[in-house]
Amino acid sequence: MKLNLFKSLPVALAGLFVGTAAMAQEPATTTPQFRTWSIGVNAGALTPLSPLGGRNDFSNNKTSFGYGLYIKKQITNYFSLRLDGVAGKLKGDNTEAYDSGFTNTSTVSAFDTKLNYSASLNAVVNMFNIDMFKKENAIQLYTSVGAGLAGYKPTVTTAGGTSAYAGGKAISELIIPVGLGAKFKVSDGVNIDLGWTINFVDGDNLDGLYKNGNNDKYNYAYAGLEFALGKGKQLAFHNPVAATYDEALAAKNAANALKGDLDAQKAENAKLRSEMADLLKDTDGDGVADKLDKCPSTPSGTVVDGSGCPLKTPEKVVEKVVVTEEDRKVVNEAIKNLEFDLNKATIRAKSFASLNRVAALLVQKNFSLKLAGHTDNTGSKELNLRLSKARAESVKAYLVAQGANASRIEATGYGMGQPIASNKTAAGRQKNRRVEFTLY
Repeated sequence: MKLNLFKSLPVALAGLFVGTAAMAQEPATTTPQFRTWSIGVNAGALTPLSPLGGRNDFSNNKTSFGYGLYIKKQITNYFSLRLDGVAGKLKGDNTEAYDSGFTNTSTVSAFDTKLNYSASLNAVVNMFNIDMFKKENAIQLYTSVGAGLAGYKPTVTTAGGTSAYAGGKAISELIIPVGLGAKFKVSDGVNIDLGWTINFVDGDNLDGLYKNGNNDKYNYAYAGLEFALGKGKQLAFHNPVAATYDEALAAKNAANALKGDLDAQKAENAKLRSEMADLLKDTDGDGVADKLDKCPSTPSGTVVDGSGCPLKTPEKVVEKVVVTEEDRKVVNEAIKNLEFDLNKATIRAKSFASLNRVAALLVQKNFSLKLAGHTDNTGSKELNLRLSKARAESVKAYLVAQGANASRIEATGYGMGQPIASNKTAAGRQKNRRVEFTLY
């Protein structure tokens, strides 16, 4: 009875795909950094038998030269489709007895078959990566199974001489190739490929001797080179398990670094709040900070001068205040040169000269002055509001110390709520960190 191998092929392939899906718990996607197409060339030995056993029509099966090529598409890290082509010769005779000692007395004493082609589409499964802790491996084992078509012409030898089998007609029959192999990566673009494939033929004509129910077979052992096309690493040698582990470790390290930065920022903010509280402390509530108050126990409601002491003479009543362009120029120069220490309300020494001219202007013309402190959006809203208020108060304190009337200077902090430039750039944030002067 003829062996119906091909009726069971769909079931076998379905089982292969299910097994592959189980192995690849997270399918790799084809991305630009991976090479997924490759071509291979190989050469080796063709033998008209199966090492796995079974009946052979000839007692002495010879080994002949074979060669092949293939095109492969790597679909996931573990699974690929490969289109194979093999050609060569298959030979055998009865010059030797079987291992059992039986002598083959068939009327056909020898055959010589030209394998014009053997074309098949194969599903290839990478069984595992050698080192599970390396993202890129150099050695890989695989298995394959598929289906295809073989075309050949046998020539047979009998007592009457040598003749073409079936009148020299080219014969084409279905085949099922089953194989295994190993690949060794030489570089990102080149692999050494060693393999062995057993081809089961759906027919009994390959050796020119027809015995009903005794399907022929042949095997191909080969060595060759595979060339990966494109750019980047080869998807087949990429280990997604190790890559996932490295990504998780990098994410953990980044989280630890971020926590350290946040802790350092919290400590700096606490220090800044302490410095601002100390700078703005006004025990007697007269509007002059304790650090600048020469009369620290002034009764509530007392009008004081810039040093925090009660005023001895009434202020002059100015019926009309005229602010000239020269006055505005003095104020604008002070704004332009005003600088503070980083995240502090301490005025830098380079700002004193222009502030002195503003103080002299206030004393000379008895102007009133409104100081409006602003910040960029770095830090919390509450922190920026306190810092802007502290900087405005610091400017007021300096002007009062130079003789300006404290009651005519209003210091207000607006925080980050009134930007004049974009906070998305360093230059914009620099413009937003300012104290505005308004004479009236």
